[in-house]
Amino acid sequence: MLKELLYPFDAGYILAGKRRIRKRLLEDAAGYTEKRIAILGGSTTHDIKLIMELFLLNQGIRPSFYESEYNQYYQDAVFPCQELEAFRPDIIYICTSNRNITRYPAMCDDADSIARMIEQEKQRFYTVWDSLRDTYGCPVIQNNFEMPFYRLLGNKDASDIHGKINFLTRLNMEFYDYAERHDDFYICDINYISADYGLREWSDPFYYHMYKYALNVNAIPYLAFNVANIIKSVFGKNKKGFVLDLDNTLWGGVVGDDGVDNIVLGPEEPEGQVYSEFQRYVKEHKQIGVLLNINSKNDYENAISGIKHPDSEFSPDDFVEIKANWNTKDRNFSDIADELNLLPESLVFVDDNPAERHIVSEQLPGVCAPEIGAVQNYIQVIDRSGFFEVTALSKDDMNRNEMYRENARRAQLQASFSDYNEYLLSLEMKGIIKNFEPVYMARIAQLTNKSNQFNLTTRRYTQPEIERLAADDAYITLYGKLIDKFGDNGVVSVVIGHETDGECRIDLWIMSCRVLKRDMESAMLDILVKRCKERGIRRIRGYYYPTAKNNMVRDFYAVQGFDKISETEGNTEWILDITGEYENKNHVIEVED
Repeated sequence: MLKELLYPFDAGYILAGKRRIRKRLLEDAAGYTEKRIAILGGSTTHDIKLIMELFLLNQGIRPSFYESEYNQYYQDAVFPCQELEAFRPDIIYICTSNRNITRYPAMCDDADSIARMIEQEKQRFYTVWDSLRDTYGCPVIQNNFEMPFYRLLGNKDASDIHGKINFLTRLNMEFYDYAERHDDFYICDINYISADYGLREWSDPFYYHMYKYALNVNAIPYLAFNVANIIKSVFGKNKKGFVLDLDNTLWGGVVGDDGVDNIVLGPEEPEGQVYSEFQRYVKEHKQIGVLLNINSKNDYENAISGIKHPDSEFSPDDFVEIKANWNTKDRNFSDIADELNLLPESLVFVDDNPAERHIVSEQLPGVCAPEIGAVQNYIQVIDRSGFFEVTALSKDDMNRNEMYRENARRAQLQASFSDYNEYLLSLEMKGIIKNFEPVYMARIAQLTNKSNQFNLTTRRYTQPEIERLAADDAYITLYGKLIDKFGDNGVVSVVIGHETDGECRIDLWIMSCRVLKRDMESAMLDILVKRCKERGIRRIRGYYYPTAKNNMVRDFYAVQGFDKISETEGNTEWILDITGEYENKNHVIEVED
C-alpha cells in the first residue's frame, strides 16, 4: 500500500505522476481482486478514471473500465448498448453534476410548475437507475448535486423556491429517498466533497469551458478517492477496527509521568476540549461496528486509570483488547490482531508518534497508520481517510464490539478446560441453518465480500446476485447463525452450490473468523448433505483456490472426508460420495434446520 495515496495526499503529485504511480502499484500484481467498473459521465471523465484506478489498486482492487462517450450517460443507461452489455460491469458509477440539470426555475414560475420540474428531473434519473439495475443487476453509484457557483438571490437562494440552491437541495432529497429504498444504490456526496474542498475552487468555470470537466482538474483526486472508497466498501475492503495509543492521542500528557489528575482532558481548557471531542468521535464508531482496541507503552494500571478519568468518554468495556505494557507496538499490534482472529491490515493504527507509526507500518505491511498531525486535525484526517466507509449496516455490524468481547470471554473459558470437546459442549451452542431468507440478504452479501481467511473459492457476490441465486431452483443456498451462552454471533457462514449432472458443485463456502474451530463448518456440511439427499444428489464436488489469505483452509475438504481428485498449481478439486449412509460430523451444536 502506497502512503502517497493515503489521506492527506498531494493531489498535484498524484496528477503529475499517475503513470509512474500506476507502474509501481502493478509491479506486484498478485492478490488483486479483479472488478469491471463502468463510468457513465455527464462530462469529461478520463482523468477521473485514471486516478480512480490508482486508489482502487491501492485498496487491492484491480479495475478494468468501460467509459461512456462525453455526456452519453443517459443513452448508455436507457437504450441498448452492446459494448456495455458485453463488458458486464460489476459496478456502475454515474458521474453527473449540476451542469446536467436540463432546466432551472425562473422567477415567473409558480410552485406547481417548479414541482413539475423537480419531478421531471427526478424521473429522468430514476429511469437511468431502474434501467441499469434491471439490465445489469449490479450496484450503482450516483453523484448527488453540488451547489451552484453563484446565487442569483443571494442568501435567499436557499429558502426561495425559485433559487438554484433550493431546487438542487430538493432534488438531492429525491436522490436520497431512492437510495433509502434500494439496496446496492449509493450516493457519492459531491455536495459535501465540493464544500470540503472549497466550492469556489471546485466549480471554477474555466475547467468546464476549456476541458468539459464539471470540476477543477486539481480536485479530481478528491472525487476519485471518495468513489474508490465506496467501491472498496461494497467489495468488502473496509478496515474493521482501531488500534489506539493513549498518551497524547486520547488525552494530552503522559499519564505515567503526570498522573491521572494532570492529563489534559475535559472542559477546563481548550486543548482538553479537543481531546474530549476526539474521544467522542472515536467512540461513535462503535455504532457502525468498528472495533476499538488500545496499544500503549504504559503500566496497565496507569492506562486503566487514564481511561477511567472523570472526563473520559470511555470505560475499559468500550475496548475489545487493551495492551498496555512495555512491548514494542508492532508486537502488541500483531497480538491484538491474532486475538481478534483478524489480519493486521484489517486494523488502523492511531498514534501521535511518527516513529511508532513508522515501525508498525513497516513491520506489518498493509497496516494503515495515518499521519494525524496536531490533535485538532485528528478527526479530519481519520474521517476523510474513509477507512470505514458505510455502504451497508446490519444489526450484526452494530453489535460487533459486543460479539468480539463475548469471544474474549469464550477464550477465557477455553483456557479453563484441558479437553477441547468439553469446552465446545460447555458453550451450549445452537445453530440456525436455513435457506437464504430476505431478512438476511444484505448480511449474506456483505459476508461474501468480507470473508477472506475462510473462503474456499474466493467468489464474491452482490446483493442482487444473492437474491437471484436464492430464487433459482438449481441452487442450494444456506446461511448459518450461531448462538451460545455468551450471545448471538449472527450470520457467520454461507454455502452456495448448484445442481448439475447429479452433483452439487460448491460455488461458495465461507465462514466468519469469529467462529473458527467451533464445528460450525461441520454443521453446515451436515445440512448441505441433507439438502442434497432430498434432491437425489449423489455427490458433492468442492473446490479450493488458494489466495494469500486463505491458506488456513487448504485442507478443509480432506478434514471433512472429501477425496481429492485433482490439483493444478495449488487449485484442488474434491468429491464427497453421499450415496450411502452419511454420519453427521457435528456433535456439539444443536441445529435448527
